[in-house]
Formats: sequence, C-alpha cells, structure tokens
Amino acid sequence: MQDGYRIVEWGVDPVWQTFEVGSPGSDEVLIQVEACGVGLTVLNMIRGDLADERAKLPRVPGHELVGRVVAVGTAVPRELVGRRITTYVYLYCGSCAECVAGLEDRCLRLGGYVGVHRDGGYAPYTVLPARNVIRLPDALDPVAATVIPDAVSTSVHVCRSRARVGPDDRVAVIGAGGGVGIHMIQVAAMYGARVAGLDVEADKLEAIEALGALPVMSADFAGLNARLWDSGPPTVVVDFLGSPDSLGWAMTSVGAGGRVVVLTTFRDLVAVLDPRLLVMNEASILGSRYATRHEVELAADFVAQGRVQPIIGATSGPAGVGEIHERLRTRRLVGRGALSWA
Repeated sequence: MQDGYRIVEWGVDPVWQTFEVGSPGSDEVLIQVEACGVGLTVLNMIRGDLADERAKLPRVPGHELVGRVVAVGTAVPRELVGRRITTYVYLYCGSCAECVAGLEDRCLRLGGYVGVHRDGGYAPYTVLPARNVIRLPDALDPVAATVIPDAVSTSVHVCRSRARVGPDDRVAVIGAGGGVGIHMIQVAAMYGARVAGLDVEADKLEAIEALGALPVMSADFAGLNARLWDSGPPTVVVDFLGSPDSLGWAMTSVGAGGRVVVLTTFRDLVAVLDPRLLVMNEASILGSRYATRHEVELAADFVAQGRVQPIIGATSGPAGVGEIHERLRTRRLVGRGALSWA
C-alpha cells in the first residue's frame, strides 16, 4: 500500500488517500518516484482540461516525474532496474506512421497523458509503459531534473522544430517568468537568439534579467512598443499567456517573415486575426504540441551539461503541495514547483 494524492473529481484539488501499489504488466515498469514537477499544466489536468471518456477516476496526477525503476515486466530488459529515469508524457503507440517517423507528439493512436490517463508522480510509486521511460544520468539531482520532461522539452521543441530559432532571431517570450517561460528564454539563447522576457511581476523580471534576457514589463500590451531592440521587432514571439491581448500584440508586433508560436489550450478563447497583416508581413502562426521523445532526451542532455539551468521556485514534501498550487494560481511562483518524496 502507499499514501499519495489522487483526483477524485475533475476540477477539485486532489485528496490524500491510501491505495495499492500496482504491479507492472509484461511491457510495463514500476517506478519509485523521487520527485515530481508542479506547474500550471498539472492544474489544467486536475481541472479536467485534458480528460476524455478514457480518463477514469480516481487518478494520481503529476506528469513531470523523476524516479528509479524498481521492477519490470517480462518483456522489458532487466537492465532498466535501478536506473534513474523520467517519463515521456504522451502515451504514444510507437507503431503508427507518425511515431515511426519520430513524431511521437503527433501519435495517431494517442492513449492520453501521464497524470490523466495513467497515474503520475503525486504518489511514491507508479506503473507506466516501458516505452514512456527515458533514462537520465544518475548524477542528476532528481528535483532539478523535474524540469526536463515538460518545461525544457517543450522549449526545445519550439526552438528546434517549430520556430527554428537561430542566431539571426530576436525572440520575445510572453509569460517568461513562469515554469516553461523561464526555461524557454534559456533555450532560445542557447540556440543563438537575442531574447526578451515579458512578464508583470518584479521578482520574475529580476529572474529574467539574471538569466541574461531583456526584462520587459508587459502589464499593458496596448502601450507596449514592439521595437524591443534597436535592430527591430521580434522575429519570433512565444506566447505562454494566451490572452486576446497577448495574442493580438504577438500577431501585430512580429517582424517580416516572423513566427508567432502558440502553446496555450484554453477552451472558448478567441483572438482576432488580421489576414492582410499576415500576408503583408509573410508571417506565420504556429501551434506547438509538447515535444518528440528525442527532444526530451536532448533536454536531459542540456540540463546535465549545465547549458540550461533548472529554475525551481518552490520545493516541498507532500504536505506543501497545496501551497505550491495556490502560488501557481495567483502567478506568484518564479519558475517551476517541485514535490519531493525524499
């Protein structure tokens, strides 16, 4: 038996319960969780934003888990036992045309998400498909490593595959002080771009500046000059806020040949699109959906090599998870939160 948090009703904070530790099937692994990332995506999952008819309750949330494999099914190599791992968040099939092409984030038979359709890291143990396990260097601190499976991987996907960021780019990140944004500014800089981080809280702007990006107060998009650099407006705008105002500013501010990258999935949100402006600017609006498995591996390498610094604004044991949730809801957390089972 184990004690952990489970969602018993979508839209309601998870509750502390005692329940059984699962046993791995033939192609599964049992993971002892060391730490789990806590970010706005977890709150979206708890709210039910990613649930469907396949998502059964109760469910243990927490998709950004790091831990060690303690048991494997009969079809899984024994060498995985004892290895530190993180997880690929999407429950991909591994055999459709997109998966075979290495585009697991576009899986045609997607089985759902860790923390929504399979138990995640808000409990000390979980069972997951072996193909969702990604090895990590043993020397990586498990709490620091919780930024890898989502925050850093998402940033790598945007810069490497979607916006194709390079040394000639000027990248503006809206919501740059949050869990993904604070890592996006680092990854964009690593790919050679000049970077500006837009946010509204003083401590977040200080963190953005400390990481070498240009801090920009963005409380009023209507009055925000797009010419953030002497050399011109942004060539790439990455929007983690996803409001009509932020999306409107992004689409009207991006320079010629620029790319606006959208990552939020809020329901019933509509932004005004000016097709004439897009045509005259030859600009692109791009959706970005998580990352490929290879990009999660790249993210792990970047963190292990010290090229991306994990920014975790709050770490606690199980008793402090509710406080981290509240700080996220009120936008008072710089970077990611983390739940430690140590």
